[in-house]
Amino acid sequence: MTQTVPGVPLTPEIALPLVGFGTWQLRGETAYTATRAALDVGYRHIDTATMYGNEGEVGRALRDSGVARQDVFITTKLPPDRVNRARATLEQSLRLLGVDAVDLWLIHWPPDGSAAAGAWAEMLGLRDEGLALTVGVSNYDIDQIDELVDATGETPVANQIHWNPARYDAALVDAHRERGVVLEGYSPLKDTRLDNPVFTTIAATHGVTPAQVVLRWHVDHGIPVLPRSSRPERVASNFDVFGFKLTPEEIAAVDALGNG
Repeated sequence: MTQTVPGVPLTPEIALPLVGFGTWQLRGETAYTATRAALDVGYRHIDTATMYGNEGEVGRALRDSGVARQDVFITTKLPPDRVNRARATLEQSLRLLGVDAVDLWLIHWPPDGSAAAGAWAEMLGLRDEGLALTVGVSNYDIDQIDELVDATGETPVANQIHWNPARYDAALVDAHRERGVVLEGYSPLKDTRLDNPVFTTIAATHGVTPAQVVLRWHVDHGIPVLPRSSRPERVASNFDVFGFKLTPEEIAAVDALGNG
């Protein structure tokens, strides 16, 4: 089974697939087999990070999958304690992944709570050299994003944050979109009560699982989402969210679970 995944534009030429495979906490052979399963099912966005310690396994899975490099969007991240070694860290990531460039490179967390404008400027330079096609941030607040823009005149293409229905905040979504920053969500099912009647009722209506409802809610909002699992059946189920859509009323019901 393969599925063409719709994407959200990061630049006029580059789109971020709306459903990607997260690899946080997947290590060693588990990271390899889970990533292979994801690629076999049809995922075409793999999200990793230097801090995850699995870039080598992700790269091996990509090579062994037979999927062409140009067909897979790869994200990795710069650890906050290595912002002063950005080039060396990215070059190491590229060696481990076995690629010439990543599609998206993020500052993983604001180092010591700072926006790290100097590191951001260096990342922009490495992007211009072609080592990363696009650059962004993760776990940043809006003020920190604005600080980067004020310092360099360039906006992160994306901000990857913990996002799920309980964290829904329309004002935060709007703040990102006003700045041209794609809000991308990780850990969509963590801290999500899948037995909530809102999810179970919608799931029954569409003949899907509550987890698929949560993931489809992201897609219907145009928010790229990164489910993660080491179980092949769950990897496949999390990707199988393109055969149905939530109605406006269903989206609003899920939105109402949020804090904003």
